[in-house]
Amino acid sequence: MIEPQKIDELVKKLSGLMPASVGQFQDEIEKNLKAGVQGVLQKMDLVTREEYEVQTALLARTREKLEALDAKLKLLEEKLTK
Repeated sequence: MIEPQKIDELVKKLSGLMPASVGQFQDEIEKNLKAGVQGVLQKMDLVTREEYEVQTALLARTREKLEALDAKLKLLEEKLTK
C-alpha cells in the first residue's frame, strides 16, 4: 500500500486547492479527503514497489528454469528420435 506520508501530502495539496472561503473547515475537509483517498486506493488493490520487484525477480527465475527444462527436453527428444 502507499505510505501514509504520501497520502497526507496528496490530501494537503488537494485541500490547498479549495477556495479560501472554506478555510474554516480545513481540518474536516482534510479528514474527509484522506478517508476518501484511502478508500479509493484500497479498492484499487495496489501493491508496493518492493512487492512488485520481488514478484518480477521470481518470474525471471521461473522463466530461466523453464527455458533450461525446455532445452533439456529437446535434447532428450533428439536422443530418442536417433
